[in-house]
Amino acid sequence: MGEKNVTPTGPMTEAELITRREAVLRVSAILGGVALVGGSALLTGCRAENAKQTADTTNATATFSTDDVAFLDEVADTILPTTSTPGAKAAKTGAFMALMVRDSYHPDDQKKFRAGMKAIDDASQRTYKVSFMKATPEQKLAVLEKLDRDQKTFNDAKDAAAKKKLDASQPEKQQGQTQGANVAAASAATEAPPEQYFHMMKELALLGYFTSEIGMTQAQRYVESPGRYDPCVPYKVGEKAWAGHA
Repeated sequence: MGEKNVTPTGPMTEAELITRREAVLRVSAILGGVALVGGSALLTGCRAENAKQTADTTNATATFSTDDVAFLDEVADTILPTTSTPGAKAAKTGAFMALMVRDSYHPDDQKKFRAGMKAIDDASQRTYKVSFMKATPEQKLAVLEKLDRDQKTFNDAKDAAAKKKLDASQPEKQQGQTQGANVAAASAATEAPPEQYFHMMKELALLGYFTSEIGMTQAQRYVESPGRYDPCVPYKVGEKAWAGHA
């Protein structure tokens, strides 16, 4: 299960750090090379830097109820549903997500994450007049797809604005050619950005699922190591990817 991947206390060994780095890099690749929110904390063993924060179990942003975990399971299972292999809910990805946010995310990001859970429920209520938990699978998917599109639109505009700044260092003729094309994108990127909560949820769902036992051994191909060295293994289109070794 996802929880087994977390070492909340004690020093992190070099082997654990390498394994965690591989997991983060693999999920970053799935996300198209986007750096994970809280990635540095994940690499250092998911320990909160602030001991006071860790001890503050009464902080609402640091605790997740059974209902909260069930909600995160539904979000994760909508992103990674059951197909020919069990989905995210079967891998208990919701509990993994809650633990990671509680133990590794900055308090500001914890608040955004918790506010995002309410925002998802509000979006379901506005669109379908029903809570996210009571919505149909199709309705849940539509809600999350809308959030994903909004985040991508903002990120694309932000990237275009960054490119505009880079173009400013180019010769004047080239700058004039690119400036007009980037004005709209730069304007959009300065508007109030959508909160990153859905990006957090999406990346944690992927990380939790693909490092779980189900994700490793059923969604991917897993061979215990050390084992026989095969320098060249035949591959057929459509076959599962090989899982990284724990």
